[in-house]
Amino acid sequence: MKVQVVLYATLSHLLPQGTTGSACIMDVDDKTKIKDLLQRLNVPSNSVKVIFLNGRQAQAEQEVQEGDRVAVFPPVAGG
Repeated sequence: MKVQVVLYATLSHLLPQGTTGSACIMDVDDKTKIKDLLQRLNVPSNSVKVIFLNGRQAQAEQEVQEGDRVAVFPPVAGG
């Protein structure tokens, strides 16, 4: 099944080579969890602050389904 993964800000450099923009489509198996996607992309767990699954806040343990969109944000600083 296909899932879209969007890595924002400082995480976008971890997308596969040849990816344009901040998103890629990944082929995954049934029962794949968000944390599995992040591991495949070599995203360090301490670099993830917020995860959204189809526009709703999610946890790394949640399973993805065909056509899902996973958006991942790193911690941001500012003030």
